[in-house]
Amino acid sequence: MRSSRNIFAYWLEWHFLDAPKEILRAWKNFLLFGLYYFSIPILFKTLFSYWRKYKWSYGRGFDIKVYVEAALSNAISRTIGAIIRLFLILIGITSEVMIIFVGLIVFLGWFFLPVILAMTLALGIKILFR
Repeated sequence: MRSSRNIFAYWLEWHFLDAPKEILRAWKNFLLFGLYYFSIPILFKTLFSYWRKYKWSYGRGFDIKVYVEAALSNAISRTIGAIIRLFLILIGITSEVMIIFVGLIVFLGWFFLPVILAMTLALGIKILFR
């Protein structure tokens, strides 16, 4: 059975319908990869957790010196953890924004490729026959 459509109709369907769907799917995969590579949701959940689980025990009984030392050490561990996690979150969000912009350029650029091809061919012919 022969199809009544020519190759140009197939190309139009592929270029303007099928390929953009695949570009959007790949773009979504890159965004999800960046989100989970930097573990942004987990970093938000554990923002004020101890850094590397370094936690000082208060010990048994009540000794003011041991209590203050453990409290300050635990506060410093949590502060270091929060600073490092915020830094990683910032890097992750920056990479996500870059993926959004690059994906937008690729997606919109895909639609302008036929125009760019025609313009460069016309320019090449013009330069050739100068």
